[in-house]
Amino acid sequence: MKDLRIIFMGTPDFAVGILDAMYQNNYNIVAVITAADKPAGRGQKIKHSAVKQYALEKQLPILQPTNLKDEAFIEELKSFNANLQVVVAFRMLPEVVWKMPELGTFNLHASLLPDYRGAAPINWAIINGEEKTGVTTFFIDEKIDTGAIILKDETTIDKNETAGELHDRLMKIGAGTVLKTLDLIAKEKVETFNQPSEETKTAYKLNKDNCKIDFSQSVRQIHNHIRGLSPYPAAWCIFKDGNAELPVKIYLSNFEIEPHNYTTGSIISTKKELKIAVKDGFLHILRLQLPGKKQMNTNELLNGITFSVEAKAL
Repeated sequence: MKDLRIIFMGTPDFAVGILDAMYQNNYNIVAVITAADKPAGRGQKIKHSAVKQYALEKQLPILQPTNLKDEAFIEELKSFNANLQVVVAFRMLPEVVWKMPELGTFNLHASLLPDYRGAAPINWAIINGEEKTGVTTFFIDEKIDTGAIILKDETTIDKNETAGELHDRLMKIGAGTVLKTLDLIAKEKVETFNQPSEETKTAYKLNKDNCKIDFSQSVRQIHNHIRGLSPYPAAWCIFKDGNAELPVKIYLSNFEIEPHNYTTGSIISTKKELKIAVKDGFLHILRLQLPGKKQMNTNELLNGITFSVEAKAL
């Protein structure tokens, strides 16, 4: 049985769930590496990453390098004498870092590799209408998410599940997968297999352009796009009524497939309902946000806004 001395690398909430599982199971975490503090919000107050906040609470040593190739950082990393590194939602590592520990460096990725390599695997699995996804642990190599696979755990995706809901489930599943991976490494029973070189589905970084709703798509595709970006960064579109154009974020929807004679993008509203006509049916808007306002349910919006028959979603 190997005595593991672990350095953990991660930044967001997803990584905290994994770090906590390791800590609660008494793994020897000798240091935590996370993103540098940065100003955030209107007041530009300095904000810690979620992983740093957790590490502070548990009094774990913290490193926050801005340059992962910096000689001083490399020397400090060596000084912890770790024999394993665990990476969850962090940056791409230089070879000098991932090759350092005797037992290697493994990553937890929130997809069933080789599908959805990249920055936003949870979002794109839902956007693309996948019915299953999962998590994968693999040893890091010189490329992104291409290393030898250790373990996979699979789960189904509910037809109305949002990215936020799936994120939380995969965090719990991933924690279990990491613990199983650590156990295999400690017992020297790891058997890896290489990924296929071809990549069929990519988890592109999310940006303003690919978060915009395309109303030429089917109503099911639009619904998947909305739930795949909810609650963050959120799908968006423009509501145009007369000369007024409002950018609107949409967080929750459902849909009906039904023939109709409305023009694509037409907004149909009553005092209780807001729906948008697309080529094969209607998209029902359930929760949304106007500029400078808080999120609200559609009936709250319709208490204060009336749409004309010419109103369109663009």
